[in-house]
Amino acid sequence: MKKHFFCIAAVAIMTGSMPVMADQMPEDYINPIITAMPSLTIAPDAHAAGMGDIGAATTPDMNSQHWNAAKYAFIEERGGITASYTPWLRKLVGDIDLAYLAGFYRFDDLQAISATFTYFSMGKVQLMGADQQWLSEAHPNEWALDVAYSRKLHEYVSMAATLRFMYSDLNNGININAGNNSSEMYPAWTMAADISLYYRQPIELPMGTSHFALGFNLSNLGGKMSYDKGLHSNFIPANLRLGVSYEVAFDNYNRLMASVECNRYLVPSQKSKYATGKDYMWDATSEEFSSVTSPNGWWQSFADAPYGAKEEFDEMLWGVGLEYSYNRQFFGRVGYSHEAKYKGNRRYVTVGAGFKLSIVRLDVSYCIATAPTNPLDQTMRFTLGFDLYGIKDLVNNKK
Repeated sequence: MKKHFFCIAAVAIMTGSMPVMADQMPEDYINPIITAMPSLTIAPDAHAAGMGDIGAATTPDMNSQHWNAAKYAFIEERGGITASYTPWLRKLVGDIDLAYLAGFYRFDDLQAISATFTYFSMGKVQLMGADQQWLSEAHPNEWALDVAYSRKLHEYVSMAATLRFMYSDLNNGININAGNNSSEMYPAWTMAADISLYYRQPIELPMGTSHFALGFNLSNLGGKMSYDKGLHSNFIPANLRLGVSYEVAFDNYNRLMASVECNRYLVPSQKSKYATGKDYMWDATSEEFSSVTSPNGWWQSFADAPYGAKEEFDEMLWGVGLEYSYNRQFFGRVGYSHEAKYKGNRRYVTVGAGFKLSIVRLDVSYCIATAPTNPLDQTMRFTLGFDLYGIKDLVNNKK
């Protein structure tokens, strides 16, 4: 089934985009993918953020659920909990934050259950009337709660299924134009699911055991969200993520992991070949865009770009990362993330560090933008994790 999926997608891209390959893209062309709840695409933990915002095929850790929940079946710890904090877009405003909680429990060597809670606060917004007079104050926020079950299908292969509830409240129910349905806003919610696979094979070398890994994650496959009681609907950030990593051991203490990853939205472009507009931007009306169902949008996203195969390829967000570890206790990380200029222009280098003891782990990362006026510049993330069974053993030993 997976093989057929990629074959169909490849054919759709080629056949659907050939007629417009000769068109030259304007210098001022901008066509980002717009979704509801974009906060779900933010890297929530400092470990992955320090490696260029990647994690589909990296070493399993307590924050695996955001990237690939199937990795929990391979994690060494029996159970753990972690908390992450990101002061977001500090170059623009000072009150936007992302908080992330994750926990897991491994029943045995084959299966595990995990859960996460993500809360995104957009700070304080002043609501003004038509006469520019202050009317009220809102605190927009978004949150998501999910649970996952992962299981080994083979010595080297695991799979996971995740169920997610998503909620977005952009104005706290405060409508300043009461009675005008076209401008009123209400909280929106929907359900979604993830399907993920993880392959991890040990390779015995003279200097120690190395690991080769592959990761695959289809995330946020679910319904659309509406902020106006169904008049218009918005796609959630459905995403396809693929990664590969290789961890080599130099001796009993020193290890280096290299990872490459790409991901793309399974969301159609509003500037689309399927729009009925006649201008060169191929703009779809809000009604046209809203009428596309989620499943149709997933497939349409592979072959709807106005400028064909090149633009479809540019919708991929690429990341590369390196992690050096000493005795699996001290970690140093560096990474790079790249997005096409007219798709969002998120380009940045990340650096990170980590420290792990028997029961606690601390990670921190820092973002350095390489594109001009990038608001992600100087973004920091902090993650603190605890091995619950390590704490239990420590308490029992003291008794």
